[in-house]
Amino acid sequence: MSVHIRFLGGAGTVTGSKYLVEHDDQRLLVDCGLFQGYKQLRLRNRDPLPVPPDQVGAVVLTHAHLDHSGYLPVLAREGFQGRVWTTPATRDLAQLLLPDSGHIQEEDAAFANRKGFSRHAPALPLYTVADAMRSLQRLHTVPMHRAFEPLPGWTARFSGAGHILGAASLLLEVAGRRILFSGDLGRPDDLLMLAPDAPPEANVVVCESTYGDREHPNEDLLAELGPALQRVAARGGTAVVPVFAVGRAQALLHAIAQLKAADALPQGLPIYLDSPMAIHSTELFARHVGEHRLDAAQCRDMAEVAHMTRSVEESKAIARQHGPKVILAASGMATGGRVLHHLAQHLGDHRNMVLLTGYQAPGTRGATLANGGTTLRIHGQDLPVRAEVVQLASASAHADAHQLMAWLRALPRPPQCVFVTHGDMDAADQMRRRIQTELHWQALVPEHGSTWPA
Repeated sequence: MSVHIRFLGGAGTVTGSKYLVEHDDQRLLVDCGLFQGYKQLRLRNRDPLPVPPDQVGAVVLTHAHLDHSGYLPVLAREGFQGRVWTTPATRDLAQLLLPDSGHIQEEDAAFANRKGFSRHAPALPLYTVADAMRSLQRLHTVPMHRAFEPLPGWTARFSGAGHILGAASLLLEVAGRRILFSGDLGRPDDLLMLAPDAPPEANVVVCESTYGDREHPNEDLLAELGPALQRVAARGGTAVVPVFAVGRAQALLHAIAQLKAADALPQGLPIYLDSPMAIHSTELFARHVGEHRLDAAQCRDMAEVAHMTRSVEESKAIARQHGPKVILAASGMATGGRVLHHLAQHLGDHRNMVLLTGYQAPGTRGATLANGGTTLRIHGQDLPVRAEVVQLASASAHADAHQLMAWLRALPRPPQCVFVTHGDMDAADQMRRRIQTELHWQALVPEHGSTWPA
């Protein structure tokens, strides 16, 4: 076949999604994500792509999360000159996420240099705020469901994927082939986002498998979150909540607003949203009413339930507030950002709590906490974990295995092959087996760097 897919990320792992589609001398990259988690994965961010960036004609983003968009500043800095196609909401979020990512990397490198715990002298950020700002100039938006031409002779169309604002599945048509990329699929019953659209017909499907080996519990977020926060408030402790600034932060704020309205939480319990990016992302929900489940009043309640701490000084001042409180801070897997400082301060006290709110990729600090780790390494120090650790099983923004299978079953016709990606090896392989045994379709888990005909 004349169309091929090279799996440059998101293969055998739940991070770093990059799928290079090639036909003749044209190349298009679907997603351009950062690797996160295990160090050997993060080191891939420093490796050059096997294709020079100036030979990539276009990029299409399924959504704005950094494991799908966070490598764009490197790609642009190293010579990429094409357009980056997104939905309007993905563009709005990327304008927040990418500069913030550059800022965090600059801060972490500077902190490592001051404290001397990096093995590199000096420690250098993967990219800077300036790199991120330059990459944003490449963004070009197209509405959901409207056909567009990312490269001459190639046709593409976004459809709703749920998950977060702007998240899309992508149908790509080239040389008579129809390739469907699921993107990250949301839950049909998500607290914030609309259910994913039914998939269109395709020859080949590239499907995520984040939760390909498990199903979500029936318990809803309010029923799970309320008792946990009541418990930590009753003992005068602090709940530190690592949140994904886009999506889970807003789901938690919406849930807390509902709990307070129902008097299921103390009215005076202080809530802090300590993430400028999460604050701006929360404001975007009011701009994109109609693309999620909340009305204007609910968007307002969500934005007003917490004290919004934008500056570093305001963030540090939270530590001086006595009594019970709840601190929501990015990042969701505790890989960087302000949440590390809050964890360092509160992990050692048994009255406190760490609330994990989403998928924790292996190798991240969040995964260490979820797996019962007794120490956590932060800024070069191993800190004891005495705080209660609670993982909210109902807070995930990803479709579970049953929901992923239901989405595949909705395809109008069986595809010739399903590539199972964006999942840890066990999750991806269990998903592959289910597709083969239940649907009787060809399915495989591509290896990192492998090339397959489409």
